[in-house]
Amino acid sequence: MKKLMVVVLALAMTVSAFASGKKDEKNGLDAIKQAGIIRIGVFSDKDPFGYVDANGEYQGYDVYFARRIAKDLLGDETKVQLVPVEAASRVEYLQSNKVDIILANFTVTPQRAEVVDFALPYMKVALGIVSSDADPITDISQLEGKKLIVDKGTTAEQYFTENYPQIELLKFDQNTEAFNALLDGRGAALAHDNTFLFAWAVQNPGFTTTIESLGSLDTIAPAVRKGNKALLDWLNEEIRSGVGSTFFHDDYKATLLPVYGDTVDPESVVVENGVIK
Repeated sequence: MKKLMVVVLALAMTVSAFASGKKDEKNGLDAIKQAGIIRIGVFSDKDPFGYVDANGEYQGYDVYFARRIAKDLLGDETKVQLVPVEAASRVEYLQSNKVDIILANFTVTPQRAEVVDFALPYMKVALGIVSSDADPITDISQLEGKKLIVDKGTTAEQYFTENYPQIELLKFDQNTEAFNALLDGRGAALAHDNTFLFAWAVQNPGFTTTIESLGSLDTIAPAVRKGNKALLDWLNEEIRSGVGSTFFHDDYKATLLPVYGDTVDPESVVVENGVIK
């Protein structure tokens, strides 16, 4: 009887695992094709990476890529539903199946890789600090006794929490709220991805990215729900060869160059075919 129960239990687990695998597959690539639309999470207030323009249309570096994904997967770049997300909600939106892919400037970290699956990278990034020209923060030691503004759920929050616990962090859910706090003088400086800070400083005279790089050089990559292998494999192939060898440089020219001008070297940002150079 005991042996029979073990056999039955093992069979049940096998059937469950098989069904789960089929469910993941169906909820992944097959479901997207059947629905005829792909849901991609992007920022709505992070110009020039993901934002809503004056006409109510999504624009930016990540959005340009999102539309190409829809074109190559479904034959039409308009077959994408762009879903606005906040930094702290990116994992939850994947886990709860609110989106198929996250393209919201998602930096790859070991902690995040435990709960989502990252595809090959398409951008390089490091942390930076922007501050007022009237009171520039050029060294982290200057932040002691002052407030540093960060977005919740970002690598900036994690980095300073782990490495500089003595620095007081002023945390916000949205990019807009965080940068308004800097403009209002509620914090001495703001920490974020340096690629974003370069653009924001250009658009906001009186502020400069006074510390251009902190910690290690990281990568940004698309993310899918953990175990969604079919969609992950398709994304990797799309980045590796599907979009061609100059796609992300073209993306840069269309979305970032008008903001950066000649202040940023494209090679310090762009990753082609998932290969970091």
